[in-house]
Amino acid sequence: MAVTVETLEKLERRITLTLAATDINSEVESRLKKLARTVKADGFRPGKVPMSFVAQRYGASVQYEVVNDKLGEAFSAAANEAKLRVAGMPRIEQKDGAAEGQLAFDATFEIYPEVKLGDLAEAEVERVTADVTEEAIDKTVEILRKQRRSFAQRGAADVAADGDRVTIDFEGKIDGEPFAGGKADGFQFLLGEGQMLEAFEKAVRGMKAGESKTFPLAFPEDYHGKDVAGKEADFLVTVKKIEAQHLPEVNESFAKALGIKDGTVEALRADIKKNLEREVKFRVLAKNKGAAMDALVSKAELDVPKALVEGEAERMVANAREDLKKRGIKDADKAPIPAELFSEQAEKRVRLGLVVAELVRSNNLQAKPEQLQAHIEEISQSYEKPAEVVRWYLSDRERMAEVEAVVIENNVTDFILAKAKIADKQLPFDELMAGA
Repeated sequence: MAVTVETLEKLERRITLTLAATDINSEVESRLKKLARTVKADGFRPGKVPMSFVAQRYGASVQYEVVNDKLGEAFSAAANEAKLRVAGMPRIEQKDGAAEGQLAFDATFEIYPEVKLGDLAEAEVERVTADVTEEAIDKTVEILRKQRRSFAQRGAADVAADGDRVTIDFEGKIDGEPFAGGKADGFQFLLGEGQMLEAFEKAVRGMKAGESKTFPLAFPEDYHGKDVAGKEADFLVTVKKIEAQHLPEVNESFAKALGIKDGTVEALRADIKKNLEREVKFRVLAKNKGAAMDALVSKAELDVPKALVEGEAERMVANAREDLKKRGIKDADKAPIPAELFSEQAEKRVRLGLVVAELVRSNNLQAKPEQLQAHIEEISQSYEKPAEVVRWYLSDRERMAEVEAVVIENNVTDFILAKAKIADKQLPFDELMAGA
């Protein structure tokens, strides 16, 4: 019998499902008989519990399971017959007025939309490039030096200067009252590296060990501590110790300590350049991919299924709770995180996914085996044992699925950039690495 599909609005559809009461009763009876073989009850041997007892205790739950199973089968068959691509789970409600011996249900659901891809030749994309300069290598060397710096206590007459590690006691008050997080003893920080508010560092700069000072400090309006943001506090600070930093020289010993085999400074800089170029490549690709995807979506026309957006938002909530759990937050799995917080982002993700899927399908942009292999090998080059990394990826389907998704995105990006109007922009290295 042909399935009648009722269109409600946009992507929402409704079909009526009917189940024969005799089929349900027969399946319920069959399952209860099977259940009776293992049911345990006081006064009865296993397998000898009366069917009347089994039916009384388990009949309702078994019938619920059977009806749900039958509805699932009926809905799947109806959707297939009507050639519908169902988005999300249907909402099923029982109907009144069914024919004798039957149960009737309305299944309301959404379908996947028709995606109309626009003319990418009319899309405008800003494509960025960036170079690894000698200055960038110099800055990286300095970072490596700071990671291996040592400290030595200054003399009693020396004052705190930028680059020193200072140990202090401090206490802050607002309107004469202490506030949460406003007091610490034996607190260490590196002066001049932005670890504290500038006004705080300015007050400590020039002080000697054993010296105390009181000073006002105005917290910025956007300060992360909401209780003190925009307020002025009075701080008492006492310097306990001042230590001068010592940076290692950039020489063969330094290079060897960083794992450079031949131990030359030239080899160290070459290694740094190679790693920076790899990082630059991935960051440039990410920025250009984002710009290309934005252009693709801006030219596409489609309705987005609410069910898919709600499902994506729920996944984002689950990921947020998992992130809190990894940070050691107590009862993270019960954190009250409303899905509405992610609705806009979820809608963008679903929209992009649908548009990309259509572009891939209509232009045969699926990942090829050689592309997967090349991508894995490229990733492996940033590890000490590349061959083991390659085997690690190839041995797991889930990891390979992640690689496949990235390769498809790269194919889509290349396709868009080949069609769109491109405006090239040279991005400074620091701006790229800052994520600007």
